[in-house]
Amino acid sequence: MCGVNIVETYTGHVDPGGDAARRTLDALTITKLSVGPMDNNAYLLVCRTENEALLIDAANDPERISDLIGHGPDRPALRTVVTTHQHQDHWQALGAVAGANGSNTAAHPLDAGPLPIPPDFLVEHGDTIKVGQITLEVIHLRGHTPGSIALLYRDPNGHPHLFTGDSLFPGGVGKTGSPSDFTSLLDDVETRIFGELPDETWFYPGHGDDSTLGEQRGQLAEWRERGW
Repeated sequence: MCGVNIVETYTGHVDPGGDAARRTLDALTITKLSVGPMDNNAYLLVCRTENEALLIDAANDPERISDLIGHGPDRPALRTVVTTHQHQDHWQALGAVAGANGSNTAAHPLDAGPLPIPPDFLVEHGDTIKVGQITLEVIHLRGHTPGSIALLYRDPNGHPHLFTGDSLFPGGVGKTGSPSDFTSLLDDVETRIFGELPDETWFYPGHGDDSTLGEQRGQLAEWRERGW
């Protein structure tokens, strides 16, 4: 029996230790789960045609992630685990989850070194990752860490869906260690995300609640002025 309850009403909010929430698109399901003491979000993407899955950030609680994937014969095959960046709170379950499922792992080369297991393949800006028949685009966002990445799904029958790791949150960009890193990250977020994608783009951060680019776009100048 699955130890994680999944609710089908998706708002972008999940509670630590609580229910997962699933959003069902025409070709893809997106299930969000909060894991670990730092309220990390793990996202399970499943191609509805092939029943193949990709996990974004095996952050913590490998047992809960396993329960999320399921244990029956109809559970999806977890082909790939992508780590958005090198910070330890985003990969503590990586070895256990990838090992249990025989999954490939992926990360940007600039953030691969600190990971507990070496990535099976490296991804750079402009690359794509497949999950079943679904294609995700890799967006490199430099500043929170050198190799932070976001993943973009362009739903042909709806709005884009963007998984931003710790590079973009409602209310600002991710934490940076220097003014130059902040400028780098905000420049990339402005040009590679807000400059390329429409307001209705829904984004899914590494912690906390989701938002849309339209809800955040008017704050960009304020973020740059305050410097964080």
